[in-house]
Amino acid sequence: MGFPSDLTIARGANLKPLDEVAAAMDIPPHLLQPYGDDVAKIKLSAVQELADRPKAKYVVVSAVTPTPLGEGKTTTTVGLGQAFSHIGKRATIAIRQPSMGPTFGIKGGAAGGGYSQVVPMDILNMHLTGDFHAVTAAHNMLSAVLDNHLFQGNEQGIDQHDITWRRVLDVNDRALRNIVVGLGGRLDGVPRQTGFDITAASEVMAILALSTSIPEMRARLGRIVVGYRADGSAVAAEDIKGAGAMAAIMVDALRPNLMQTLENTPVLVHAGPFGNIAHGNSSVVADLIGIHAGHYLVTEAGFGADMGAERFFNIKCRASGLVPDAAVVVTTVRALKAHSGNHRIVAGKALPEALLAENPDEVHEGGANLRKQIENIRIHGVTPVVAINAFPDDHPSEHAAIAEIAASVGVRSAVSTHFSDGGRGGADLAQAVAEAADEPSDFAFLYPDAASLREKIEIVATKVYGADGVDVAPAASRQLDNYERNGFGDLPVCIAKTHLSISSDPSLKGAPTGWRLPVREVRASVGAGFVYPICGDMRTMPGLGTHPAAHEIDVDADGNIVNLS
Repeated sequence: MGFPSDLTIARGANLKPLDEVAAAMDIPPHLLQPYGDDVAKIKLSAVQELADRPKAKYVVVSAVTPTPLGEGKTTTTVGLGQAFSHIGKRATIAIRQPSMGPTFGIKGGAAGGGYSQVVPMDILNMHLTGDFHAVTAAHNMLSAVLDNHLFQGNEQGIDQHDITWRRVLDVNDRALRNIVVGLGGRLDGVPRQTGFDITAASEVMAILALSTSIPEMRARLGRIVVGYRADGSAVAAEDIKGAGAMAAIMVDALRPNLMQTLENTPVLVHAGPFGNIAHGNSSVVADLIGIHAGHYLVTEAGFGADMGAERFFNIKCRASGLVPDAAVVVTTVRALKAHSGNHRIVAGKALPEALLAENPDEVHEGGANLRKQIENIRIHGVTPVVAINAFPDDHPSEHAAIAEIAASVGVRSAVSTHFSDGGRGGADLAQAVAEAADEPSDFAFLYPDAASLREKIEIVATKVYGADGVDVAPAASRQLDNYERNGFGDLPVCIAKTHLSISSDPSLKGAPTGWRLPVREVRASVGAGFVYPICGDMRTMPGLGTHPAAHEIDVDADGNIVNLS
């Protein structure tokens, strides 16, 4: 008999009542808002009520540049959180809520895997408490207000050719990337071209993740820029009276969701900002609660350390005021072999046979990527630990090769079998992280607020990505100038690029040098509080593949979801 499916394992979970899970965090019942038997929201008053308690050690889980299949970062986050109980410590986990687009596409869900899962995984991967739907509704409410503003006479003088606000939907649907609205009769609106993004790419989602209170969220929503006038001045959601209704829709969504792992470790699941266009981290408010709820708070940053971790440090930590104590860099044998440049890995297809053959030398060939991602953690003054996420097809000599790479740069490492063994399989990793978190932290942002937008882009490109410099296209240069004139120059930058390479070219593996970062366009998420340069072809609305998971996911006669992964 083979290894059981994630859904089979999840359905066998022995769940505790959520008030017991909350009690392990020292959160009293009056702060819980139950959503059925297996999920609860935590009231925002918990942020103030817990604020005087001692702070947990703050640990962020990042990774090497992933293959298209991912390297098990969420699974490692969950496994590490569980593992702390096996070394006598209490941990809370904070992760993003998965988007249903990837769940029904190729990637699958984001509840972890094997014996390191958040449960019930079917509830997590579907609607949960409706936060994604609230983001969708709030975003599209502003879209409706915007189009009505145009129809009613365009009092703000918005240039219809410079409208930046689109619509969103939490479904992979390439047919909606570019659309025309307002067709029909005179009463059907003003015809114009627009389009849809996936809900996880909405600025409203980033605002949800970065807000610390309802008043702050309301203010951020008001600062959303929907477009520009002919003179280049920005028009905000507040200007067209759209922010109040959005905030009303979002009130409940700002409360983080409480779930548990297979081993009953508390998990805060909240927000799900896109890892390419936005900052790709779970919510600040969840961390402000979790930081006072145990010995360790383990959170996850999207994609590799050049992306999610850099944004965690320079965007999320700026918003929260929290300082990380340690960082985990997840790697796998297959990822480092892929970074040797000898293999082509395609999502949805079987791994190449040569990739599975024992070859520690090839692991060393791809080690440049791991060393650079370790450096990307260290330049922020944080101590890294390498998590060797073990797969059944790995060979001990290949794990030893990864440990040698880590040791060569003076970094702790540990093999972790949390997928197959749960928390006990991650005990060595937990011990290594505990030791790293006890070391003095010298955390610092990569750049000051006062640096210009061009300087910030240059610093990230050269110090984190290893680029020789930045080439800004004329259109992008004009946008940067306009953003500075509009007062957005003090915002951090969130560079949108491929997640499959440290560079902007997905075909370049390892740690590329001798290249320049091309900035073709720059957009401003003023409500979220960052400016994002676009470097390459970014899809903000994914499409379904030839054989998406949507073809297989179904329900049985009892209404149970089947074939969810």
